[in-house]
Amino acid sequence: MNHLKTYILLAALTALFAGVGWLIGGASGMLIAILFAAAMNVFAYWNADKIVLKMYRAEPVDETTANPALRRYVADIHEMAARAGLPRPKTYVIQNDQPNAFATGRDPAHAAVAATTGLLAMLTPSEVRAVMAHELAHVKNRDTLTMTITATIAGAISALANFALFFGGGRDEEGNGGMGIIGALAIALLAPLAAGLVQMAISRSREYEADRVGAEIAGDPHALASALEKIEAYAKGVVNMDAERNPATAHLFIINPLSGKGADNLFSTHPATANRVRQLMELGVRMGVQRPAAAVPVTARASGPWG
Repeated sequence: MNHLKTYILLAALTALFAGVGWLIGGASGMLIAILFAAAMNVFAYWNADKIVLKMYRAEPVDETTANPALRRYVADIHEMAARAGLPRPKTYVIQNDQPNAFATGRDPAHAAVAATTGLLAMLTPSEVRAVMAHELAHVKNRDTLTMTITATIAGAISALANFALFFGGGRDEEGNGGMGIIGALAIALLAPLAAGLVQMAISRSREYEADRVGAEIAGDPHALASALEKIEAYAKGVVNMDAERNPATAHLFIINPLSGKGADNLFSTHPATANRVRQLMELGVRMGVQRPAAAVPVTARASGPWG
């Protein structure tokens, strides 16, 4: 059902994109819009992982690293990937004090997962493991490709809406699709709003599902619930400037990395953390998993490149 909902919402986004194109330039404008969206998605399909990792200056790390904490981080990811029936993803660390993590890649065979140094410093090993299990769940569910395409189309709709406002609309050779400044203003305001709502709906449904699958992969719903609460609390006090400069990538992270001081957070792409925690606690009861004893944070066990 979640996959069906995603496909329906993606179809709605594509239809909205085509509709904006038609309003701007009639039948020819709609065709150009669809071709433009297709080209953007093809580019995103092959290059999304490289773009996002470079955007956040992610550094590759593997089991040969001299840092014991990072070796455990990589080893846990490899062990859980095998448990989930996934190829080993590329593993990265991002030098950023805000605790957060994301996954990217067009399919499980070309996946990458990344955690910030803030996440590794502030969470316990079991919580870090649970967070990365959540990211592996996104890979397993092929959410990384879905969310990339969603962001691409939503961003293109906003660009088209701004184009409509600037030019005030036009007409094709048959006189269709023209509009005045009022129509252009309406499109400029409503089209990005509608796109944002659809993007939000897709992102939220994906996060709930990744929480569930990730908790099963790690075998510890309570650790993921605890991690989500810590990440949200810590992230509010640490501004992620890379994310602020690239708000279209916010939905990739396990917790919204944006400060919320501007219009970027008008519609959050993440479900309320309290709701996610409640569902994870209920899952823990169904799985018969007991609450773990408090553990020592990663950085207390071994210093890292951030220390």
